[in-house]
Amino acid sequence: MKLATRHLALFAAPSIPIAALGMPLVIYLPPFYAEDLGLGLSIVGTVFMITRLWDVATDVMLGAVADRARTRWGRRRPLIVAAVPILLLCVWRVFLPPEEVSWLYLLVWLVLLYVGWTMLTISHMAWGAELSDDYHVRSRLQGWRQGGLLFGMVLVLALPSWIEQRIGGGGATRAGAIGWFILALLPITVAAATLGVGERAIAPQTGEPVGMLRAFRLAITNRFMLRVLAADLGAGLAAGVTASLYIFFVEHALDMDRWTSLFLLTYFVAGLLSVPMWVRISYRLGKHTTFAVAMLYMAAVLPFVLLLGPGDPVWAVVGAYVIYGLGYGAAPVLLKSIIADVTDHDALRSGTRRAGLFYSLLAMTNKLGFALSVGVAYPLLDLVGFDPQAENSPEAILGLRLVYVIVPAASLLAAAAAMWRFPLDEKLQRELRAEVAAREAQS
Repeated sequence: MKLATRHLALFAAPSIPIAALGMPLVIYLPPFYAEDLGLGLSIVGTVFMITRLWDVATDVMLGAVADRARTRWGRRRPLIVAAVPILLLCVWRVFLPPEEVSWLYLLVWLVLLYVGWTMLTISHMAWGAELSDDYHVRSRLQGWRQGGLLFGMVLVLALPSWIEQRIGGGGATRAGAIGWFILALLPITVAAATLGVGERAIAPQTGEPVGMLRAFRLAITNRFMLRVLAADLGAGLAAGVTASLYIFFVEHALDMDRWTSLFLLTYFVAGLLSVPMWVRISYRLGKHTTFAVAMLYMAAVLPFVLLLGPGDPVWAVVGAYVIYGLGYGAAPVLLKSIIADVTDHDALRSGTRRAGLFYSLLAMTNKLGFALSVGVAYPLLDLVGFDPQAENSPEAILGLRLVYVIVPAASLLAAAAAMWRFPLDEKLQRELRAEVAAREAQS
């Protein structure tokens, strides 16, 4: 099907509330439940890690189920629509909780929320992969989707930032504002996308359906998939650590708690503006090389935040986060586009299009990285003696600073190494697509 700019924009629209949902799960909600609601760092870190691991476990199952779906409305859009009521209920309970909650309350509602989120995000990514077979158009599709995600982050940060500067407010105010934003926007954007953009007809499948156990075996035996998953795990771990420690870093290491949303806003604006740049660079260097360059760039500039401290001008911190944020738009766009190419290789081997399965595996490693980030970073803060509810020693603040920088930088370097000299380039992808098309024409 021919994709006009209008189709790209409508397809990307659900990314706005998806971002508004995903970003607070690693930035705002853990500190909110640990500090404002008094559950404690270790308990909250453990609950978020358990629910993330649950989310990882359901990814492959739901991805395989999505690939088997066949309805008169398509194979991807029905699951997207079905996820909406689940998410609306869970967002209400998680983002607007009662004044007193238990760890069990948080655990139950997060588990259910992740089910709905997985249904929506995996189906949305797989839908995008199947809209085009072209190497560069796939990057455009994922660029629009990532642009929608970053635009959603900018919007959802703008309201808390305004509240902080005008009327003040803590974690409850931020979580509540974000919750109402999601509740209002999710049904509107999903309706616009599913009604405004169709699905391409998929050729009859010649391969057998894949269960969960065979899915993992498929990932291990695919010579491209493991490297992409390793890169995604490294990028996810880096982003997860900086995200989960961001509030503590700004409030305690920089002593600028009134500016938390503003700094984050500038970071995501920089990421949003960088997406077209990385896509254009990938036209010349290839997706994998561009990804590696972006990871090396972020690993090189992140340590400069160690030079910042209390009393520094706001513009200096804004500049630091803008410089670091310029690399943020690369990984999500390029890895998701590369996965679409990997599905071509798999289709040639298996005779089956399994975009849902492959994107579920990509989502699995990314979520695993975020799960490890909270489950590792928060106990490390306990280990170095940092306490968000007490006056911390200079040594504890230094420990916070080092965890905030060293772990992400090492993870970014590992991600770059995983994709360096990746063999599935534009030339090979076009050869694969020609062979897949020839096989499907004969079926």
